[in-house]
Amino acid sequence: MNIKEILERYKTDNRVLDLTKAVQNKKARVHLKGLIGSLDALIVAANYFLTHRNMVFVLPDREEANYFQADLENLMDKEVLIFPSSYRKAFDFTQTDSANVLMRAEVLNELNHASEYGNLIVTYPEAMAEKVIDRNSLIKNTLEISINNKLSIEFINEFLIDYDFERTDFVYEPGQFSVRGGIVDIFSFSHELPYRIEFFGDHIESIRTFEIESQLSVEHVKSITIVPNVQAKFLTESNISLLEFIESDAVIWFKDVQFTLDIIKTGYKKSVELWKALSAEQKQQNQDWIDPKFAFSDDRMMSDQLNDFPVIEFGKQFFYHATDVINFDARPQPSFNKDFNLLIHNIKQNEDQKIENYILTDSSKQQERLFAIFDDINKGTKGIKFQPINISIREGFIDYEQKLACYTDHQIFDRYYKYKLKRGYAKSQAITLKELKDLKPGDYITHIDHGVGKYAGLEKVTVNEKVQEMIRLVYADNDLLYVNINSLNRISKYSGKDGHQPKMNKLGTDVWDKLKKTTKKKVKDIARDLIKLYALRKAQEGMSFSPDTYLQNELEASFIYEDTPDQVKATADVKKDMESPHPMDRLVCGDVGFGKTEIAIRAAFKAATDGKQVAILVPTTILAMQHYKTFNERLADFPVRIDYINRFKSSKQVKDTLEALKVGKVDIIIGTHKLVSKDVKFKD
Repeated sequence: MNIKEILERYKTDNRVLDLTKAVQNKKARVHLKGLIGSLDALIVAANYFLTHRNMVFVLPDREEANYFQADLENLMDKEVLIFPSSYRKAFDFTQTDSANVLMRAEVLNELNHASEYGNLIVTYPEAMAEKVIDRNSLIKNTLEISINNKLSIEFINEFLIDYDFERTDFVYEPGQFSVRGGIVDIFSFSHELPYRIEFFGDHIESIRTFEIESQLSVEHVKSITIVPNVQAKFLTESNISLLEFIESDAVIWFKDVQFTLDIIKTGYKKSVELWKALSAEQKQQNQDWIDPKFAFSDDRMMSDQLNDFPVIEFGKQFFYHATDVINFDARPQPSFNKDFNLLIHNIKQNEDQKIENYILTDSSKQQERLFAIFDDINKGTKGIKFQPINISIREGFIDYEQKLACYTDHQIFDRYYKYKLKRGYAKSQAITLKELKDLKPGDYITHIDHGVGKYAGLEKVTVNEKVQEMIRLVYADNDLLYVNINSLNRISKYSGKDGHQPKMNKLGTDVWDKLKKTTKKKVKDIARDLIKLYALRKAQEGMSFSPDTYLQNELEASFIYEDTPDQVKATADVKKDMESPHPMDRLVCGDVGFGKTEIAIRAAFKAATDGKQVAILVPTTILAMQHYKTFNERLADFPVRIDYINRFKSSKQVKDTLEALKVGKVDIIIGTHKLVSKDVKFKD
């Protein structure tokens, strides 16, 4: 069974049908009682597919909102819009978050375009309190552009400047645009990627989105909406609340109405006090700071506006007098504390009560680990009936009325679960372009085809009667090379010894090509020597470790974070080497914080469970302590003994540790170069 089949069951559930009927009353105040874990999102999904109405969900904070949004998207396979606050700190209008402003504009733009099906919007008190541009002003201040439209570049240029867009050499953040001959790049506030519009005279030939870093196209589109910064000061005088902006048929869902109104009340008061404390000079210098009376709704206004909508409360605290109460007989997913015998017993117990068991995980690796663990413990999974479902939710539950248990892998394995953020605009994406902007004339660069030269700024050059933005590079003997902005990926800032001035290459010569060929030849020579060396190593016999046991699967599944693709590959490669009959010779390389230690822990544990002792060699005393602590924490629930030696231990302590190591009482030893001295003896 997949999640769609479960949703079909809930669409015919009497509780969902009662809810659907109740919200037909515009004054409905519905209490949903007994919802546990992610059952709330499942009920929302079923209700939406029956009604297709606009829905706004108000969660207590941004974090809960993100988890709830992730649940809805995973269950429904539909885009769910997150509506954040524009500010980095709650109600602090002096610190705007560009990414959040962009997301808000995207939501308003979606709501402003008629859709056959309703939109789902997830928000939280600080964001909901913040006013938005009214529909008429948004329509009046946006520009629709389509292929084959007749539109002059001059008109677009004037429109964008009028609406506070910044003209730059190239775009790397919302609110910027550039004009290069017949090409206009615009980073609208309505999309996480910028648009590239190509003109032939006054006719638009093509529109496409493109990546900021590489400048490469992502997808072609037929039409776009250019939305200015809807938080801009000149658009705020007629601002309205989100509840006034959305369609009147919307249903408002609250986790806690009273909490929401309290946050809005205290936040509004805080923003007013902040505004009053500002001097006239500060306000004059920061024209984009907005008077709170234009920027925020207060709690009384919000409370009054809610009277125009049906409201569903689905938390533990209830605010309104209920017109309808719907009860759910549900329980949270039990805590198994990584005791798989307890999990198996619970699954069989559910079967006895005719409850269907589902384990939800979007990781095929976790599914394999579960089957392997059950197979080892239960000697075959025939007696254990559960179905894996390939999605993730934040919390598992048992619904006794529907007779189903939906468990999550991350709760079973005590792993950390984090919602996956939509890939959107982030300033870090623009690092390549920003580096180019930060380059100063005279800085050394390397072009992949022409070698080392100097950056000499940006210049407009006419090519085939079209004006294009070019990067100007100077080479030896003042030779000039012009590189199109679109070929930016072929240029990198020169990196060499500090203070060293490299010799510049001359254009039109084969010196750079010869240098590349010589370098390639040296690389080939090194590779040839390495092949010989590895052929000799391959001929040697080594220890062949056993395949993974259920303990190994349990250890890997209990990692609190989701494995990165590189971790998955590195772990598999290391274990494959260990299980081969040849000595392992592998380097696991990666930046700090990318999970190398976890791979070492898994490899060490695999060796230890096969009866071998493991030495972990580290460069410093501090690292020895850190690794000892990390290994101890990860392997605390497993039958291995870990110890360490360093200069902070007394001579007697070191002697005792080495004696225990010698007789096989220590499975994993961690230390500095002391470990390779003659007095350190291993049993095996």
